[in-house]
Amino acid sequence: MTRSVLVTGGARGIGLAVARAFAAAGDKVTVTYRTTAPPPDLPGYRCDVTSPDDVSRAITEVEALHGPVEVLIANAGVTRDKLLLRMTEDDFDATLDTNLRGAFRVAKRVAPAMLKARRGRIVFISSTVGLRGEQGQSNYAASKAGLIGFARSLAWEFGKRGVTVNVVAPGLTDTDMTAVLPEQRIADMCAQIPLQRMATPEEIADVVRFVASPQASYLTGAVIPVDGGASMGH
Repeated sequence: MTRSVLVTGGARGIGLAVARAFAAAGDKVTVTYRTTAPPPDLPGYRCDVTSPDDVSRAITEVEALHGPVEVLIANAGVTRDKLLLRMTEDDFDATLDTNLRGAFRVAKRVAPAMLKARRGRIVFISSTVGLRGEQGQSNYAASKAGLIGFARSLAWEFGKRGVTVNVVAPGLTDTDMTAVLPEQRIADMCAQIPLQRMATPEEIADVVRFVASPQASYLTGAVIPVDGGASMGH
């Protein structure tokens, strides 16, 4: 079954791995990006998810290319890490506006077509930081924890129409974001993970693709940590 799949923030890292996993399975995949364009093998549309107009325009273009979105992977996100006493109002608001309100804007735009068709998959990419917290990331943790309540509410609203809504929460993952960390810092973080290593973006993508697959048709409102066991008990 070939579906129209949209991955926000799909030009690099986890988003790119997710997009390629769906494309490899035969789906029609498009991605959105804000600054860095995706590789030429993936159709991409520039979209700042903090702008309702950008979201509406980009999804209209996606629909013209591949039809109504049947699978949404809401992955676009930012970090503005600071300890609370150094964090500004803008640091907090900008993080929530992208990570949480951005997911709201995209989900609201694609939901009507899914509900009308009585089928669809929505997957929000959260983080295990939203489950356990992290020093210097109170804004990021709040935004990612907010996705969980948002997803579970939508699971109640959309379930009667056959649309599932779930959350995948990656842990420490080998991306550009972690590549800038000192080697010793990465080693110390891996020591706190039962599997003693970072995830690859492809490992996250495999779980996302399963959650959006026909085999996961009875899975909704779930939060799935993909973190090597780091958040056990949260």
